[in-house]
Amino acid sequence: MNAVEELRPRVGTAPACRALGVPRATLYRQRRRARGLPRPVRPRPRPARALSGEERQAVLAALHAERFTDKAPAEIYATLLDEGTYLCSMRTMYRVLSEEDEVRERRDQLRHPQYHKPELLATGPNQVWSWDITRLLGPVKWSYFHLYVILDIFSRYAVGWMVAQRESATLAERLIAETCEKERIRRGQLTIHADRGTSMTSKPVALLLADLGVTKTHSRPHVSDDNPYSEAQFKTLKYRPEFPERFGSIEDARAFCRTFFRWYNTEHHHTGIGLLTPETVQRGHVDRVTTARKEVLLTAYQHHPERFVRRPPAPPAVPPAVWINQPKQLPASMEALH
Repeated sequence: MNAVEELRPRVGTAPACRALGVPRATLYRQRRRARGLPRPVRPRPRPARALSGEERQAVLAALHAERFTDKAPAEIYATLLDEGTYLCSMRTMYRVLSEEDEVRERRDQLRHPQYHKPELLATGPNQVWSWDITRLLGPVKWSYFHLYVILDIFSRYAVGWMVAQRESATLAERLIAETCEKERIRRGQLTIHADRGTSMTSKPVALLLADLGVTKTHSRPHVSDDNPYSEAQFKTLKYRPEFPERFGSIEDARAFCRTFFRWYNTEHHHTGIGLLTPETVQRGHVDRVTTARKEVLLTAYQHHPERFVRRPPAPPAVPPAVWINQPKQLPASMEALH
């Protein structure tokens, strides 16, 4: 702008702006801003064809008439024409209603409830469980078996599972009750998370959890990330090399799952829990196993320290806290934990 101001006295404002590629409006705006002047606002002139105050009130009175309560402006316009009356155009009727904040959808609309993102924290076993149901293909097309799995999100331990012919709230209720009894769950100790399947949201399951003193939470509709641990466990199941394309019978499916969950709980070294097995974390043996691993690594370091360039080796640690949907802002106490 300084260059324009220097050139303007010699050639004029318009030629100076054209030569330097600066719009004149920008120059004038910068001048006003430098002087601290507000942007001029010119009142819009009233069109000559606008309705007068009396005519506008007559239109409103017609639109508010009892006989036109449930009528659209188009219907009102046509009815008045048939009666030999013209007040204004249909568009003007809508404009008048909009100025009075009376234009809206008058039919009953489906209003979805506000679903909140679940934010669940586990700092030890048997604090938060996640459960879900997946289908296993049966012997013929369109035949399925249903695998119910309850998973501890801190240890990744499958605390309960069942293969059934159908998806049923009664079966889910029985599995949850038996699993809580087996794990000796106390009132107020546990939160169980699930998606919004019919069995998960059923009344029998809700009543059972209330009787057991267990808090229940649900994923948001169509958001698979709200139940990530169960989804990941099902992927581990179905990506096993020995997982068949179809199961010949329900006994076949149960036998496979029996072998799989024994391996998953007691032999599978899970990357999310410091390469420990879920059973080790679930049963509280983390310190013993980690200490033994440290001794092995220390021995290796003492024999060949040159192979460990930065620092002595250490076994991977178990995360102190596990979240479903960790919030972006954590309280100071939780920041220290993490």
